[in-house]
Amino acid sequence: MKASDLDASTATVVDFPLRGEWTALNTPAERIPSHGTDFFAQRFALDFIRLDWTTQRPGRGATWRHLLLGVPASSFYCWNQPVRSAFAGRVIAVGDGWPDRKRVHGLWELLRVNVAVFGSYSAGDDFWPLTGNFVVLEGEPGVALYAHLRQGSIGVDPGDEVPSGTRLGAVGNSGNSTMPHLYFQLMDGPDPRTAAGRLCAFRGYERYAQGAWQPVAVGVPGRLERVRPAYSFAE
Repeated sequence: MKASDLDASTATVVDFPLRGEWTALNTPAERIPSHGTDFFAQRFALDFIRLDWTTQRPGRGATWRHLLLGVPASSFYCWNQPVRSAFAGRVIAVGDGWPDRKRVHGLWELLRVNVAVFGSYSAGDDFWPLTGNFVVLEGEPGVALYAHLRQGSIGVDPGDEVPSGTRLGAVGNSGNSTMPHLYFQLMDGPDPRTAAGRLCAFRGYERYAQGAWQPVAVGVPGRLERVRPAYSFAE
């Protein structure tokens, strides 16, 4: 668990879109896209989950049960946690109604081939096979995509003007998701099929290192880094 090797001084700075403690699961690194591809503007995308820091597990239940029998998505610690706007802006697109993957089977998820989803995706299709339920927010920093939200949790509509910290929805397991998590990316345009990913850094958070929480004025979380915002959100 270490800080990202990316230079935060070149990034667009936004607020952290979650509250409480989180783990950065997939993050960008120098010259390496966070998800192994530039497709869908996801070069600098980040995934966030919650872990039990004693067991290192993302949810309740024994590891063998997760791998062999499967566990409910609702047993994951990040399930249904509020997702917040990382900056003030206008909601330009919303997708809700895509079913969550209600049960997570570890071995099946490891074997499931995502190439089939990407291969069948064309410019004329909607986002849902990849993103599940989503919100797209446009503001001064650029355009943010929040994906894999829980079905029925989205509380904003296209055209809404929202301040930073507004509750947009909740963490779910919809779309091309292997377990409940928040997928977040910043782009230079409203359509991820044609936009380029934009490196973003978060202001005012803390990272856990060497047995203590350390303040980070502006930074990009590294892979498996434990982070939390250093501020609270007004409801």
